[in-house]
Amino acid sequence: MPEARGAPQRLCASAELAERGDAVLFDVLQWGQPARAFALRIDGRVVAYLNRCAHVPTEMDWQPGQFLDSERQFIVCSIHGATYEPETGRCVGGPCGRGRLVVIEVEERDGEVYWYPSRDTQPVFP
Repeated sequence: MPEARGAPQRLCASAELAERGDAVLFDVLQWGQPARAFALRIDGRVVAYLNRCAHVPTEMDWQPGQFLDSERQFIVCSIHGATYEPETGRCVGGPCGRGRLVVIEVEERDGEVYWYPSRDTQPVFP
């Protein structure tokens, strides 16, 4: 049975996500604990993941919002070099083995990007 998703949460304007550019970062609660997540535009589609390497649970960006390698082909963890397919979050090289990034469901409509909470990933409310 598919997991029920929560109400959409506005993330950003579509124009804020350039093709294979810097990510938009956002805060979430992962299993009730504060965590960061990020969204990227890859091949015209928005993808989002928890900012946590599958190898070692640490944030991966080189600088805030910078996740892609120099050729802008793969997401790379700045700590140990674990490499992920940006389209799927699947590990394709380095110490992450058969791991994958935690996917956060996103939707783009009417010039805006929204993310959807799940059982494990919830919005942070002030």
